[in-house]
Amino acid sequence: MTIALFVVLLLAGTAAVIAPLARRPLAWPADPPDQRDDVARAVSSLRDLEFARAAGTIATEDYVRLRASLERDAFVRRPPESRGNAPVRTLVAAALIAAIAVAVAVFYLPPSVGDRAPGETVTGTVPQTDALAALEVRASANPSDVPTQLALADAYVQAGRPQDAIPRYQAVLAKDPNNVAALDGLALILVASGSNDGAIVAADRVIAQRPKDPDALFVKGLALYRKQDWNGAVDVWTVYLDVGHYHFGSDMVRGLYADARTKAAR
Repeated sequence: MTIALFVVLLLAGTAAVIAPLARRPLAWPADPPDQRDDVARAVSSLRDLEFARAAGTIATEDYVRLRASLERDAFVRRPPESRGNAPVRTLVAAALIAAIAVAVAVFYLPPSVGDRAPGETVTGTVPQTDALAALEVRASANPSDVPTQLALADAYVQAGRPQDAIPRYQAVLAKDPNNVAALDGLALILVASGSNDGAIVAADRVIAQRPKDPDALFVKGLALYRKQDWNGAVDVWTVYLDVGHYHFGSDMVRGLYADARTKAAR
């Protein structure tokens, strides 16, 4: 009875899939994919994530998870999407394939699995890709690929190797002295290491190009705050809070900003 029912459902699903073929299929509108900016967007997100970690506004487990996801997505080249058919036909076909997969799993998987030790997985474990090593290989093969060099520098920072990141940022700046991502990366390393003056220099080079750049304003204000330049921190963060409502560090800066204003008024 069960087999007969499955055969009936299978035939019904097949008919539902074949029926739309008699009509002219509708196509989904598809924009041509643009992969040129994928790495650049990922690098920007990685830099923001590093700022969040340095500022202590993100939990360690969330940071590690998001970092791995961004690094993976930055370098996965997706094939161009083809124009698909109407959604009803697609859903019916997917349902039919799922039904067949379930039937195969029910009938054939249990005998093939056999006995397993407690806690042992059915398919075994999949080794994790060494993202840093992959980035190093890619960067060595493409020394002029600025987004890859920046991503590797950010990866070095995340791995606790800022001294290895600095030459990468400097190499990018040798090609493009006004590269904002490299300047922001250096500024973050410098302020994290206590080199507040150097962080201010790097941030000022960004601000000279983008007077209302939230990342640079955030770093410069933090460096001035650590130097106990309360008035300077207030001036920078006044602009930052005006343009950085949705910046990752805005909540932290509001508290420090209030403290700096109080100390500046003494």
